[in-house]
Amino acid sequence: MMLNDLLLTLAVSLAIQAVLFAFAATLKTDKVTDLSYGLTFVVLAGWLWSKGNAGDPAQLTLAAMVIAWGVRLAGYLFYRIMTIGRDARFDGIREHFWPFFKFWFGQGVAVWVIMLPVTLWFSTPGPWNLFMTAGLLIWAAGLIIETVADAQKFAAKQKPGGGDRWVDTGLWSLSRHPNYFGEMLCWWGVYVFVAMDLGVWNALGILGPVSITYILLKVTGIPTLEKSANKKWGGSAEYQAYVARTRRLMPIPR
Repeated sequence: MMLNDLLLTLAVSLAIQAVLFAFAATLKTDKVTDLSYGLTFVVLAGWLWSKGNAGDPAQLTLAAMVIAWGVRLAGYLFYRIMTIGRDARFDGIREHFWPFFKFWFGQGVAVWVIMLPVTLWFSTPGPWNLFMTAGLLIWAAGLIIETVADAQKFAAKQKPGGGDRWVDTGLWSLSRHPNYFGEMLCWWGVYVFVAMDLGVWNALGILGPVSITYILLKVTGIPTLEKSANKKWGGSAEYQAYVARTRRLMPIPR
């Protein structure tokens, strides 16, 4: 049962990427890449919930947590890309089949890995416990932080001249990447929610939050944005002062 769920969720994740990759590669567009990412979580969570006991409070809550996170992220990123027109991360990539394909394939695998604690738990779900309450609170805090940070940055960038300056207001005055902190918090909250019931599968389930944390800290998240920011503003004394006084991740005052 558990192995079947793992294989099926991997197949579904890759299939969704394949369908939307065909569209993106044909039109050489990056307008559906982030949309596909968020909606894949929604589809997987909805499917896992539908095959269980849909009325069980714990199952309903966990599915709702993932779906709410995925819908918000997909909706925000789709609105953003439609507003700004293109994603600079894909410059020089969207025009070339294999580099673009590798991104989409990697995205499908990443979604599957991040979803591991959810997939494993739905194979052997348990009743509500105190860990679930704690996990829900952690997830909610993360979602609020991520949502507020995204809204603040988007609003700042839409102001006249906003695209020519870094954001240093609101949560961004406390952290250079508060949205990523919120995203990590969401997925650690999901893991805490299911941790009591995973038993021997905890070592596999914890790969979910560990992988999203590693991706954002070391791969395509913070390193990419920090490199881009240094290229744009590294010569500015004001920007260097902002970096010196502002935490890299956790949004709390120095």
